[in-house]
Amino acid sequence: MSPLLNIAAEEAQNPLIPEIPEVVIGLLAFVIVFGFLAKKLLPNINKVLEERREAIEGGIEKAEAAQTEAQSVLEQYKAQLAEARHEAARLRQEAQEQGAALIAEMRAEGQRQREEIIAAGHAQIEADRKVAASALRQDVGQLATELAGKLVGESLEDHARQSRVIDRFLDELEEKAEAGR
Repeated sequence: MSPLLNIAAEEAQNPLIPEIPEVVIGLLAFVIVFGFLAKKLLPNINKVLEERREAIEGGIEKAEAAQTEAQSVLEQYKAQLAEARHEAARLRQEAQEQGAALIAEMRAEGQRQREEIIAAGHAQIEADRKVAASALRQDVGQLATELAGKLVGESLEDHARQSRVIDRFLDELEEKAEAGR
């Protein structure tokens, strides 16, 4: 054929419109590939998608259950915390009351001991005063007897008489001292 006829034949054939045998073969190949994919691959894809959907829904349900459980645990924790705070406040109040009672008791005990010490001190002072007065009486009496013996020139050794004289003399001194107060 001549080159002109070839150009005319090519112009008669539109490149956008395929020939009928090519369309039939392409359609047949598409149906075979689609059938193969529909039989083998599509069930596996659907199965994986279904498993994934179930896993996501199960995860959501588990998360909701965990959140509900966490909320209940939080409420229990808050209740226990409030109870513990209440118990701590009660214990603190009891400790303060016991401390105040103990302080009052210790003060009373200290006051009682102070009174006992003062009373014992007064008793000791009184006993010491009596002992000192008795010793002083004896010493003064003895000195007075010796002085009187020296003045009179004879011994006044009679003990009973000496005691009476000394006692009478000291009693007179005490009466004068009390009258002067």
